[in-house]
Amino acid sequence: MRKPAAAKAVKKNKAGAKPAEPAMDVAVGRRIRDLRRVRKFSLETVAARTSLSIGFLSQIERGLSSPSLRVLATLADVLGVGIAALFGASPSADGTSDQVVTRGLQRPELKLWRTGVSKQLLSPANADNKLNLFLVHLEPGGSTGDELYTHDGEEAGLVLEGEMLLTVDSETWSLKTGDSFRFASRRPHRFSNPAEDAKAVVLWVNCVTGAG
Repeated sequence: MRKPAAAKAVKKNKAGAKPAEPAMDVAVGRRIRDLRRVRKFSLETVAARTSLSIGFLSQIERGLSSPSLRVLATLADVLGVGIAALFGASPSADGTSDQVVTRGLQRPELKLWRTGVSKQLLSPANADNKLNLFLVHLEPGGSTGDELYTHDGEEAGLVLEGEMLLTVDSETWSLKTGDSFRFASRRPHRFSNPAEDAKAVVLWVNCVTGAG
């Protein structure tokens, strides 16, 4: 499995403010820890299967490190879930797993604030879902990092606003508003927003094919 590298930090805003989302890091870390324990995986097992260090994994689980999207995708792969399962939201208010509708004000959101990427989950939250719909926001300069990464499934999307650079294998495309894409997630890929002053918004679909 390809070892994820640290992503470039997103550009600071004009006011020079430093982002801070520790509560989000803690929630994601707790969810990863819970999923690992449910599957009875040790930190050593997860480290061996992801090529991430035990220390780094421990920091993620304790909310002391903010993982990149490709690190989360790698962890989700090993845990046998889609990345939506890491959002930490309950399937529905009454605890059932057959929710059909997600209201606009109830969307779980995953902010990868160090890299300028955030994902809103548009489909009902359930760790067993194979198909998930996201609204991805890319801040100016936001990126999954320079290194290509892979994970289980297929994905497709439609650029709703702004511009996105998408690399799959050795080819890179510039996608603008109205452009769409689809590829197998096992193909090495990355994406970014090349704009310096405009956000990109992408409607994104992930289908997990191997999670059980």
